[in-house]
Amino acid sequence: MSSEQQASGPAKRWPDVPACYGWLSLDRRGVWRLQGEPVVHAGLNAFIGQNYRRDESGCWVVHNGPQKVFVSLDYAPWVFRLMPDGTLLTHTGLAAGRPESAYIDEEGAMLFVTPVGPGLLDDRDLARMLADCVTASGDGLDELVLEQAMEGRVVLFWRGVQIDTLRRETVAARFDFVAKPLAPDSALLT
Repeated sequence: MSSEQQASGPAKRWPDVPACYGWLSLDRRGVWRLQGEPVVHAGLNAFIGQNYRRDESGCWVVHNGPQKVFVSLDYAPWVFRLMPDGTLLTHTGLAAGRPESAYIDEEGAMLFVTPVGPGLLDDRDLARMLADCVTASGDGLDELVLEQAMEGRVVLFWRGVQIDTLRRETVAARFDFVAKPLAPDSALLT
């Protein structure tokens, strides 16, 4: 990456290796982080988003020329924003498509599975999304119903999609992705 593409703040030299681990992450709000610091440069954000892909092993990577930069995921490979018309947009600006399934975890986080893959709903959109949820009998949502849904005692629907429950720690295995990629030789260090 060029110096123009590096994060603002103290200059960080990108490692000159064929595969890079532990440098790039995606937080729960869809912010790229370079060694823990938010990437604020618009050009670098665009570059990362355009080159962000799932590899054959289930890791999410950014291709920087021949170099593979493995991405550590705080929750899921995608973070979705809820648009005013009810559509979902990924943190990279892609239309996610209609959700195929939806889940709520024990903390109230919402995960959607869409044609682009599994993604966490940005928490800033959660209240607006929950306002459109109904029970199987068509009743609206209140705090008690939400708590019951998180415990799996009440079934909710959002725009016709049933919301099931899941445990946070099962997300990566259930949806077949690697949340925290490790360098092949890092197993020798533990």
